[in-house]
Amino acid sequence: MTQRSSVKIGLSCLGILLLITPDIWGCTIVVAGKQATVDGSVIVSHTDGGAESRIHVVPAMRFKKGAQAPVYWGIQNGKSALRDYGEILGYIPQVEQTHAYIHSGMPHINEYQLAIGESTSAQRQELCVAKEKGAKQIMTVEQTMVFALQRCKTAKGAVKLITSLMEKYGFLPSCGEGSEILAIGDTQEVWILELLSVGYDWTPDSGKLGVIWAAQRLPDDHVAMVPNFSVIKEIDLARPDEFMASENYMQEAIDRGWYDPEKGKPFIWQEVYAPLTAEYAISRFWLFYSQQAPSLRKWPQRSLSNPYKSYDNYHATFEPLAIYPTTVKPEKKISLQDVMAFQRSVFAGTVYDMTSDVDWLVPDENGHLKKSPLTTPFPTRDMRELLDINWRRNVSRGGFGMIAQLRGWLPDGLGGIYWFYLDNQYTSTYVPIYCGVREISTLYNTYDPDRYSDDSARWAIDFVDNLLYLKWQAAIKDLWQVRNAMEKTFFDAQADVDQKATAMYEQSPDKARKYLTGLTMQRMADVVKMYRDLRNLLISKYTNNKQGSGMDG
Repeated sequence: MTQRSSVKIGLSCLGILLLITPDIWGCTIVVAGKQATVDGSVIVSHTDGGAESRIHVVPAMRFKKGAQAPVYWGIQNGKSALRDYGEILGYIPQVEQTHAYIHSGMPHINEYQLAIGESTSAQRQELCVAKEKGAKQIMTVEQTMVFALQRCKTAKGAVKLITSLMEKYGFLPSCGEGSEILAIGDTQEVWILELLSVGYDWTPDSGKLGVIWAAQRLPDDHVAMVPNFSVIKEIDLARPDEFMASENYMQEAIDRGWYDPEKGKPFIWQEVYAPLTAEYAISRFWLFYSQQAPSLRKWPQRSLSNPYKSYDNYHATFEPLAIYPTTVKPEKKISLQDVMAFQRSVFAGTVYDMTSDVDWLVPDENGHLKKSPLTTPFPTRDMRELLDINWRRNVSRGGFGMIAQLRGWLPDGLGGIYWFYLDNQYTSTYVPIYCGVREISTLYNTYDPDRYSDDSARWAIDFVDNLLYLKWQAAIKDLWQVRNAMEKTFFDAQADVDQKATAMYEQSPDKARKYLTGLTMQRMADVVKMYRDLRNLLISKYTNNKQGSGMDG
């Protein structure tokens, strides 16, 4: 998600004009209940395509009774100073005590293991509003995420707070005019919350709710994925432990002529409020559910049997969205590493695999065809135009993201681990940050997208990412060799770190937090050093000074 929406693409479907930005496609949510994971943790994850990725800890604070909390516009503005959250649109009553939380481009996790992932989606044009077009709504999704992490300890409590704020103050989209989907989890459960705006006729005095919303609880033994598209289907408010919704969730559709209860058809939230989906969502639905529940049904066949198959759009299958469940019980329990692998997916071996395009093929020394050493799953716009390569939306995209591992059997400050990456997760390293840390290395909160800095973790990673293009096929193996080894040390040390931190916590919670803060700071420094060393290796090994013209002599 991003507030930078200068490039807009109009999509017309069912007579509805949708304006969305390419950047919203960077957001993918994966969640897993505690009985669906290998270690019994709850998992909430989020990938993001935005430029603002500086990470910092917002401490717990006390306020005087009667204080007011500002409502900001600009929380995701990467050009502002760190901790400058932008323009103040209004105020709401402040609480006397807030919780500490970790904030990046989006606020993600607090000290009590409450975590939130986000994915922007599309909505009917009649519902769309924009600040620059005079909307009276003031509550963005990222601002409500801040309030939830500061004020709540449970997922259900966060759902209720977020929706009550938007009902009263109005939901203001901050990513183009899109709707929003949140996955909100604690150590016991996960809720998926979908939020729609209500159009320009809403004002604080209109008597109408400022949002249309629905929420569904993830069964403890299920997983789910949200690919910038609505996932909630039928809503049964007679089961309050599984569903919640705004009072207007159906009536708005009836009043606008989008649903007629007299026809006897069930009210399907996804069908009523979401437009026809596009490949950017269908491809991720297909990949995730065909992997997690391969026997659930006969899934569309999208493996790559020959290099020309992805060209054959004439015979391509466009399945009904209804075949994809909101949630599913995985046939094998999912691990943290499985979620990482999905976040890093580039659709290898499928019709969506951009490295399979025949334009990458070049002759080898025996006259046979082979992939060019430059073949990459992330061809730049210039490369795609030169080689006539069709762009397909990878799961891995670049920006920043996280996987929150929520472990209820440990004290909160050390039970929650926030696995955070910068830049493109395919080439980046996930760093474990315990949710009780007190500060973040300045390497991870220094970043200007328009000005290189040697003291910025994101620039260090992005520098290497750019050098890969010198000879991608070989260079990516050099990166993986050291990156995978680095992540393995984090995984291998986790049990010992947990044991040591728990022992400290029993003596002094403050001592345990100091230990985990120091450990996290050192790991961040180690990651940056690794990318700096990689930079030196790659430029020395693959410099164009060593790539002859082939026309010598």
